[in-house]
Amino acid sequence: MPAVAVTRGRLTGLHEIVDVGRDRSRGGYSRHVWQPAELELRAWFLERAQRLGLKVEHDRNGNLWAWWGEPAPHAVVLGSHLDSVPGGGEFDGPLGVVSALDAIGLLQSTGFTPSRPCAVVVFAEEEGSRFGVACLGSRLMTGAIDPARAGALTDADDVRFADAAQANGLTARHLGRDDVALGRIGLFLELHVEQGRGLIDLDVPLAVASSILAHGRWRIDIAGEGNHAGATRMQGRRDPMVAAARAIVAVRDAAAARGDDRATVGRIHAVPGGTNVIPSTVTTWLDARSEHDDATRDLVAEITARVSAEAAGEGCSVSVVEESWSGAVRLDPALRDGLAARLGGIPVLPTGAGHDAGVLAAHVPTAMLFVRNPSGVSHSPEEHATLDDTVAGVIALERVLRGLL
Repeated sequence: MPAVAVTRGRLTGLHEIVDVGRDRSRGGYSRHVWQPAELELRAWFLERAQRLGLKVEHDRNGNLWAWWGEPAPHAVVLGSHLDSVPGGGEFDGPLGVVSALDAIGLLQSTGFTPSRPCAVVVFAEEEGSRFGVACLGSRLMTGAIDPARAGALTDADDVRFADAAQANGLTARHLGRDDVALGRIGLFLELHVEQGRGLIDLDVPLAVASSILAHGRWRIDIAGEGNHAGATRMQGRRDPMVAAARAIVAVRDAAAARGDDRATVGRIHAVPGGTNVIPSTVTTWLDARSEHDDATRDLVAEITARVSAEAAGEGCSVSVVEESWSGAVRLDPALRDGLAARLGGIPVLPTGAGHDAGVLAAHVPTAMLFVRNPSGVSHSPEEHATLDDTVAGVIALERVLRGLL
């Protein structure tokens, strides 16, 4: 096996953080921005980068940068994120960070000297699991979200993003588009575990990405009449929980009828939330995705109509509010084809998962490299990547960097 740091069947970096943020109730990992587990990962990143002689800094939006060479324009930037969904897998995010650091370490071990600056970036709040908007760090940096709106986002404990940022060393009024950080990126390359079965079906360890589906998140509020569970006859109820149940099935049916569209309700909240209480309101969150922007918008319009009809049938009202939106992304074709060729003609695959690379693609040449996930499952404790495939990913990055630097 080539000289990649390996410990107990894992890349050493992954082994070093394997116990950080373990979720004993859900399984997997829960690592949310600026909460203890994610802060521990940030400290680990600082220490790991310093071992390689890299200079670490954070930008005005909470993203971390580890520089090989002095920060300057036209840098080759690699990286991903360290946060997770609730009960997520070991590899989603951290694999890209660990592999980038390992690739630099491999180059250094051969005495390679870069002719242009290189950096590894850790983007903040990629999953949106604490404040509800995915890729928040890269959206703020590129100006893709209004900083006032971002600052007002709240978590489950009603902590505002601006206050959490302030508590972690940032200045809330400085949140927003960062032309200095953005201007330093000559190109961006994100390695990520594949979130699907493409590489399983092709029986190969690596691929480059071609595109990212259009996708967004919507909050669906269903209002009815709160009442006593025992004293209210079934015939006289305006129960938003029943309406929500019917709405969730309608979401599934609307997407299933449209070919390869995807729609998911993965979160639900009832008020007041008592076992013996008919809720007054139920809120669910919709994730919808399709190949094209218009198709995704059409899907959401159909879902809205179906959900409204189901709610009306239960005597309830509905409000549907968009919380985030990312249009379809075509990653840089020249960079994509160059990577595929340099890595021996590896396949090109689309992805249905959103990434910081998709946000950056509107501003700088951007590419993604996927590592096979033999379970085909992601955002779950079942997510996996073998040691051989993760090592192949590091070697691929090292080869790519040798040609770019």
